[in-house]
Amino acid sequence: MERIIGYCGLVCSDCSAYIATQANDRAALEEVAARWREKYNAPNMTVESVVCDGCLGGKKVRHCGNWFECQIRACGMARDVANCGHCDDYACDKLQAFFQIVPDARTVLDAVRSSL
Repeated sequence: MERIIGYCGLVCSDCSAYIATQANDRAALEEVAARWREKYNAPNMTVESVVCDGCLGGKKVRHCGNWFECQIRACGMARDVANCGHCDDYACDKLQAFFQIVPDARTVLDAVRSSL
């Protein structure tokens, strides 16, 4: 499978929700929802909230609807970049705030940036 990197640096193609969605595997989506309900203390998380086609695709996982990621995605789309590692303003304040939550995303985008 081709590696898909979202604007924010999350690797969509490595995500269990993305993989289960692409395989149309309802049982795997149920497992993801159950795991994330516990991990993120989100008792109302459902299969529908973990269905995801990746940042660059159609339907997004509900947690990708938070302020940081939505703003990051909107900015990346407006700047017409493959992901934020390709942006002239890397790493902006939006990303700095997101990296506080998901530091691995910085590692991914730093690698993208260094390969340009």
